[in-house]
Amino acid sequence: MDAVSSGCGCRWGSWTHASSPCRGVNGRAEGPAWHRKALATGPGAGHGGVMTSLIAHTSVDCRNAYQLSIFWKQVIGYSDIPGDPNLPGHEECMIEDADSGHRVLFIEVPEEKTVKTRLHFDLRPRTGTQAEEVDRLLGIGARQVADHRDIHGPGTGWVILADPEGNEFCILRSLSEVEQNAAN
Repeated sequence: MDAVSSGCGCRWGSWTHASSPCRGVNGRAEGPAWHRKALATGPGAGHGGVMTSLIAHTSVDCRNAYQLSIFWKQVIGYSDIPGDPNLPGHEECMIEDADSGHRVLFIEVPEEKTVKTRLHFDLRPRTGTQAEEVDRLLGIGARQVADHRDIHGPGTGWVILADPEGNEFCILRSLSEVEQNAAN
């Protein structure tokens, strides 16, 4: 029985270990905690045993898929899918986080962005501070849209940036900054 026929549709089963069931030693689920919990509820079951959908990847409409994939690889540390490199002229470019398996797909569309983005990324620096991350991203081509630091008092807030095509995203404070603010 392979992972797909056992009811597991996530990367830990269907496309990373497609030739083996998504079970560890003695039939126990393996992989991250969220995966073990999903397997425990049975095939096709999601939160609370009720069927739900999972996010396969996040799609971003754009004018130049290759250029935007290069920018975002620098922003979030993702890389091209192994064996499927993104190249200039590709109308669809996908990048992936090697640790989580989360993917972002950039798809070329003929329309320009015309209004504020209603769905956006809220990013938290993996290392360093919010200010350092904002400076780094401005240095690779992001544009600052608004600065809401300290909006709810000292040590709070976010900065809104835009990628080269105007798609907005927020830079939150790092976890160490949040913890430091909570201790004060």
